Amino acid sequence: MARTNFQDLLDAGCHFGHLKRKWNPAMAPYIFMEHNGIHIIDLNKTVAKIDEAADVLEAIAKQGKKILFVATKKQAKEIIAEKASSVNMPYITERWAGGMLTNFTTIRKAVKKMASIDKMSTDGTFDNLSKREKLQISRQREKLEKNLGSIADLTRLPAALFVVDVVKEHIAVKEALRLGIPVFGICDTNSNPNEIDFPIPANDDASKSIDIILSAIVAAIAEGLQQRKMEKEAEAADNEAADAPKEKKGGAGKPARNRIKRGNEGALNNALADKYKSESEKEEDK
Repeated sequence: MARTNFQDLLDAGCHFGHLKRKWNPAMAPYIFMEHNGIHIIDLNKTVAKIDEAADVLEAIAKQGKKILFVATKKQAKEIIAEKASSVNMPYITERWAGGMLTNFTTIRKAVKKMASIDKMSTDGTFDNLSKREKLQISRQREKLEKNLGSIADLTRLPAALFVVDVVKEHIAVKEALRLGIPVFGICDTNSNPNEIDFPIPANDDASKSIDIILSAIVAAIAEGLQQRKMEKEAEAADNEAADAPKEKKGGAGKPARNRIKRGNEGALNNALADKYKSESEKEEDK
C-alpha cells in the first residue's frame, strides 16, 4: 500500500519544479513536462520513490539506529524540528558545520563542553566566577546549544542522512558519501539525483510539499521503532519464562519424612530404644 497518493502530492504542490533554464539534465527521467517555462515533476515516480525510501528508513529504525535530518532553509526548519523530534531523531536546522561527520570526534568534544558548562551551573562553580566570566561562558553555551543542541544525543555517526535540499546542503551530502552513509534527499529539478542514494523528486521550496513528504517518512520510522519495541517486549517475556523456576517432580500431597539431623545422637538413641522395646514386647506376648 502506498504511503502517499497522487492527489495529496498534487494539492501540496510537489509537482512544481524550477525554471527550465535552471534545470539539471540528470533530472530528466523524473520530469513529466514543461509548462510556461517551468518543469513539472512526474508525481507517479515521486510516490514510488517515497515508498522506496520509507521502507529502507523503517528497516534502519527497526535496528535501533539513528537517522540525521538536515534542513537549514527557512521554510523547512520548523517542519524538520517538529517531525524529527516526534520520533526522537537528531536534526540540524542551523548552519552545517564543516566536518560534522568527517570530523565527528571534534564535534563530540564540543557537545561534551556544553555538558560540562551545564554541570558547572549546578555544582556551584559559577558562584566562584566573576560577572565577566559568567557572561562569556553563558554566551558560549548559547552558541553551542543553537548549533549542536539538537544532536547532543548523537553519540556515534548516524546510519543515514535525510536532506531536504541537496543543492543547499551539498557539504553534508559529500561528507556522508565520503563515509559511506546512505543519503535520502528531496531532489528538485535543479539538483543531481545521481549523487543521492535514495532521491525523492519533488518541490523542495514549498513548505506544504516538504511537510507531506516528511510526514510519510516519519510515519515509516515510527512504525520501525514500534516493531523494535514489540520485539524487545516479546524477547523479555521469553527470557522471563525461561528463567522461571521449574516445579519439583512428585505429588504435592505426599507427607514429608521425619529425618534426624546429624549430630543429634540423643534423639537417635531414643528412637532405637523405642523400636527395640516395642519388638521385645511383641516377643513376650507370643
